[in-house]
Amino acid sequence: MMDWVNIAFYVFSAVAVVAAGAVISVRNSVYAVLSLILTFFSVACIWLLVGAEFLGVALVLVYVGAVMVLFLFVVMMLDLDTDKLREGWVRYLPVGAIVAIAMLVQMLVLIGVKARSQAPFPADNAAAQAADSSNITWLARSLFTEYLLPFEFAAVILTVAVVAAVMLTLRKREGVKRQDIGAQTRVKAGDRLRMVKMQAEARPGAAPAAEPASPEAKP
Repeated sequence: MMDWVNIAFYVFSAVAVVAAGAVISVRNSVYAVLSLILTFFSVACIWLLVGAEFLGVALVLVYVGAVMVLFLFVVMMLDLDTDKLREGWVRYLPVGAIVAIAMLVQMLVLIGVKARSQAPFPADNAAAQAADSSNITWLARSLFTEYLLPFEFAAVILTVAVVAAVMLTLRKREGVKRQDIGAQTRVKAGDRLRMVKMQAEARPGAAPAAEPASPEAKP
């Protein structure tokens, strides 16, 4: 008979897979960001379920709390029609409510499974118990010894993603004014001001200007 932990694991995994598929399948950027938040939260619930509390909390604080803010800034900096996004913010409310309700249900399921489980979640982490250390100590030792190469690959991938996001915002587009820092630093004082000598012309219908008196003229 399947226990509650396995049932919760399959539920969280299914939600994470569906939300991750929505991230790459929906065409609306706001829907994609909301789906990504649900994906991160579902994976965090899985980490908490298997006894990796540090990873679960870090995933919520770092990715959902910080990285998602960065993603939102990137979405805003892209060449999108933000006027339509502001006008139709009410239509995003149902999707946001669905994501919020799903996260609330996941938290309740996690609390319920923990209450029904005979052993606490940290006891499920057999690797940390075998090493006779805390969860965080075991994680740090494993991450920087056995899994150092995958960790470095993940860091490189994240760096490439940040550089790509910056390059998307700095691409040259027609009809968009942008600063040329090199031209600004190479500017000279003579390029700032130009003296132009122009011939004065009388306006139509205006009285002709009086000619100056000759210094040799006598009264």
